[in-house]
Amino acid sequence: MEIVLQNTKSKYFEIFSLLNLDNIHETFKRFSSTKEPLEAKIFAVNESISSHQLSKLKNHLDEINICSLCIYSNNRDTILSGKSLKIDSAFLKEQEIKKKVLLFNSKKKDDILHKGTVRSGERISSNGNLCIIGDVNPGAIVSAKKNIYVWGKLLGIAFAGKSGNRNASIASLYLNPLQLRIADVIAIGPKDKPKNCYPEIAVIDKQTIIIKPHLIKNKN
Repeated sequence: MEIVLQNTKSKYFEIFSLLNLDNIHETFKRFSSTKEPLEAKIFAVNESISSHQLSKLKNHLDEINICSLCIYSNNRDTILSGKSLKIDSAFLKEQEIKKKVLLFNSKKKDDILHKGTVRSGERISSNGNLCIIGDVNPGAIVSAKKNIYVWGKLLGIAFAGKSGNRNASIASLYLNPLQLRIADVIAIGPKDKPKNCYPEIAVIDKQTIIIKPHLIKNKN
């Protein structure tokens, strides 16, 4: 089962596989702070999903501000289960469903440049580097498989190296986040506001996230 989540403005989306319905809560927990309405699309190829399973899934989706939900499947039992729960359900051939999933995957960008403030409740996710020209407000979440650069104030939550890259880093002109995470290492943001007038960078050093000046050396 493939699930696509995207906001109504299509500024970002995530697509992931749900192999075990017992882990639904953990799967969607990271979307709980998203305030913007989300659209959810479920793609089920050759899968018979019961109304009980769909109901369980729908309950968790309802908790993360889903404004619309639809199911695409080539299994008639799955379609009937969806319709019994009044979920918009469409029967498609296997190849048609795979083309739709492939289309979503092809829209993913490796590196993302975002201009403007990332407000509370908003999420921006990149499959490469993420560069933000603007502030990341408290309550906002930004994440990237590689590095995060914030040309402004970083006050929300930042997660770099989300694919497990421990060499990733998080840099900002004003680094005062609620939480930092690089790969599997998590750190709470500093209690004191930055007093420095230069950018800082967070990296992993000996299993711990440290913050140090981000100074560009002059090679001349």
